[in-house]
Amino acid sequence: MNSTVQFGIVCFVLFFLISQVFQWAQEITLPLPFFILSGALLAIASNFDRRAGFPFNLINSPTEAPPVEPPTIAQSTTAKFPREISFTIRKPEKLDQ
Repeated sequence: MNSTVQFGIVCFVLFFLISQVFQWAQEITLPLPFFILSGALLAIASNFDRRAGFPFNLINSPTEAPPVEPPTIAQSTTAKFPREISFTIRKPEKLDQ
């Protein structure tokens, strides 16, 4: 058999299997708590690397750096703008013609 024919037969069988599984999956009804639980598990799994606020991460490992506190508003404004820039805005003078 030619490789193109084999590829066509494999694609046909896969398409048939996928369509049968899709029809079977449409008949399944799941209760709402299942969706809530699976959503919570998905959220935990997707944020597993950011577990700073979880109770099981109370002790920092020695390889982790201690958390750095963000600067306050006063510190951030003085660090970005070391001196004040101020000027007065005046109305333009009318020219008499």
